[in-house]
Amino acid sequence: MTRVNRAGTAAAPNRPVETQLLQGAQALGGALAVGILVGLERGWRDRELPEGGRVAGLRTFALIGLLGGALGLMAEASPWPLAAGIAGLAWLFAASWPRAAKASGTLSITTAVAALTTFSLAALAGRGQIALAVGAAVIMALVLDLKPVLHSWLRSIEAEELRAVLQLGLLSAVILPLLPDAGFGPFGALNPYKMWLAVVLIAALSLAGHAAMRLRGAQQGLLWTGLLGGLASSTAATLALSRTARAQQSLAVPAAAAIVAACSVMFLRMAVVVSVLQPALAVTLGGSLVLLGGAGFAATWWQWRQRHDGKASAGPAGDGDDGLFDLRTAIGFGLALGVVAVAVRAAKEWIGTGGIYGVALLSGLVDVDAIVISTVQLQSQGGLEAVTAGTAIMLAAASNMVAKAAMAWVIGGRAVGARVSAAFAAIALVGAAGGWLANL
Repeated sequence: MTRVNRAGTAAAPNRPVETQLLQGAQALGGALAVGILVGLERGWRDRELPEGGRVAGLRTFALIGLLGGALGLMAEASPWPLAAGIAGLAWLFAASWPRAAKASGTLSITTAVAALTTFSLAALAGRGQIALAVGAAVIMALVLDLKPVLHSWLRSIEAEELRAVLQLGLLSAVILPLLPDAGFGPFGALNPYKMWLAVVLIAALSLAGHAAMRLRGAQQGLLWTGLLGGLASSTAATLALSRTARAQQSLAVPAAAAIVAACSVMFLRMAVVVSVLQPALAVTLGGSLVLLGGAGFAATWWQWRQRHDGKASAGPAGDGDDGLFDLRTAIGFGLALGVVAVAVRAAKEWIGTGGIYGVALLSGLVDVDAIVISTVQLQSQGGLEAVTAGTAIMLAAASNMVAKAAMAWVIGGRAVGARVSAAFAAIALVGAAGGWLANL
């Protein structure tokens, strides 16, 4: 029943005592779970130390969790107990650190920082954010447990690799969010955000290829770069792989196979997009795209068998004067994307719907996703016949294959370009045969 205060206005009813107790118990349970999770890892790591030789173990971290949760509950009335609690915990570890460092012979403050973080997460659980606090505690315990792996990675990272990671972070986390995601210039076709996103994508694929080659070896790393790169942009993957082959001519065969693999994944990605956006085209157009993808994987397998497993080609990708990724090449690709975007809009404006095939050919020079999505959506709305939509999408795919073959020739060299062109020609023949059989 709603209470009425002295002023005569309705006051919100208080929560039942049982509800408050249940919520408090849940909060303290979450806080205790936070302490136990971190305490398990810290206690296990120092399990060989004698009794009393650990600064903080399972019991201590569990108590820290309970303390943080209790003070988090009290913070609803006043934040000062919570502030005093974290200050007191910090002072306690600061006072005990000199003796602990002398006894253990290490200057590490990881346990102290983990304790303060545990207290903070437990207080967060006390404030009702139980799932967030426990999830963060799991991540923290995992990071603490991965100490040998992380240190091994640090020892294996070279200065150039660290510099490349930081540069990629500058491109993606600093510059990209500042760019407007809107159209500018002729026909409003120049989108700074999407153009720079293409630059980031190429740089990231090049760096991912380098990492894959370090982890899986030069040749298998290239294949994984092609397969995964095809999920994002087969054109960008082709550019990155061609650069690698140019830097190391011994990797021409696996690089060509990886480029064909990226194109094969592109066909399957297109089939998924078509089937999701317009299920009526899934059997006809989607089936044709799956057929092309299968032919591409067969060509990939054939190219991959031609490689030599010598150790001479085991160096990392991107060795040479360009570094791990060539920023100038990536920026040039982004500018080319803008030029094609303007050309596509101009064709639509000047030629009209009859220029859909020309638009498909132009857009396919850079990417196929934009023309696939726009064409399928237009067809689903009744503005385009299914045959016209399918033809436009196939023209875009053919144009994209020609552009990637030219890229492989110009950047990767004859050894890469010839193999990629032969594989693409075989894919085109399979597609033509499939279309002929379908017409019959």
